[in-house]
Amino acid sequence: MIRVGLAGWGDHGDIYTDAVNAQGRLRAYGRYFDLVEVDSSFYAVQAEKSYERWVEETPDGFQFVVKAYQGMTGHLRGRNPFPDTETMFEAFFQSIRPVREAGKLRAVLFQYPPWFDCTRENVAVLRDAKTRVGDCPVALEFRHQSWFSPEFRERTMAFMREAGWMHSVCDEPQVLPGSVPTVLEAANPEATIVRFHGRNAGGWTNKPDVDWRAVRYLYQYSTEELTEWVGWLRQLEAQCREVCVIFNNNSGGHAAKNALELMDMLGLPHPDLPAPSPVQLDLFE
Repeated sequence: MIRVGLAGWGDHGDIYTDAVNAQGRLRAYGRYFDLVEVDSSFYAVQAEKSYERWVEETPDGFQFVVKAYQGMTGHLRGRNPFPDTETMFEAFFQSIRPVREAGKLRAVLFQYPPWFDCTRENVAVLRDAKTRVGDCPVALEFRHQSWFSPEFRERTMAFMREAGWMHSVCDEPQVLPGSVPTVLEAANPEATIVRFHGRNAGGWTNKPDVDWRAVRYLYQYSTEELTEWVGWLRQLEAQCREVCVIFNNNSGGHAAKNALELMDMLGLPHPDLPAPSPVQLDLFE
């Protein structure tokens, strides 16, 4: 089975009519997609009531991929609001309890930073994190090429399989050590995550004078690029029960259209996009 969704549900104007306000967007989103990535959980542990509301606003069978809080993956810069690691993990997993109890949690995504390279010490960090999450489904995404270097690739995949991590496969530019190659291997028989970050090589590096998030994910996949991925997704589908595709190329408004185009290629049904609002001409310009 293949599911397709987007990173977040707030900034995808193509799938919302003018009548849909911010509070109604998740319900509207659920008409098109049965999967979404929650990114706000990376920046702060969200209120449990928020997850309760999101569960209520989504249809049966809908699935969430929830990003782990940044303090849990070594991204946090500055003061940690939690007194210790144990309290931080407990607060996060208590917050997502409604999603898990509703059967709507596909995975918690642990995305480690570009400076998290393949070392014995960092393997120990991963072992500790996996111990803390217990039997919660979790996916692992690297941002440093060393994990998939010729020397370590097979050992990295073997480690993930043994520990029970789902593999988060990336489509992204191959620049500097802070990106990873596309490795078409499942690590967990239940599911594999595939995240489309775009291929904007020029915008992938962090530049102090620009909004790097807006530049990095500014990319529209071509029909040829998506067609190539249809075969790759089928390859992953043969290795696990479910492949969850997330389009994260959202800074230019391309994610929703690319996702729906891929769904058409895969034969996955979805409603037509709403008609654009009529433009009122100013007769006195």
